[in-house]
Amino acid sequence: MKSLEEMIRDLPPDAQRQVADFVKQLAEAAKPAPGRKLDQQWAGALKRYREQFTSLQLQRKALEWRGD
Repeated sequence: MKSLEEMIRDLPPDAQRQVADFVKQLAEAAKPAPGRKLDQQWAGALKRYREQFTSLQLQRKALEWRGD
């Protein structure tokens, strides 16, 4: 079986450009997404419920809402 390089070399120039474009797209898609800082503006927003619910109850409710 031919190597990938040989198969590409055997293609017409237009098809070689298409292969190059496709490989560039694959390489771009494989790059990890740029990291962004975690937004924690919500932190402390539920303080008023501290005495009403336990963290376990809230965790179960969140799972219920998500359908897990």
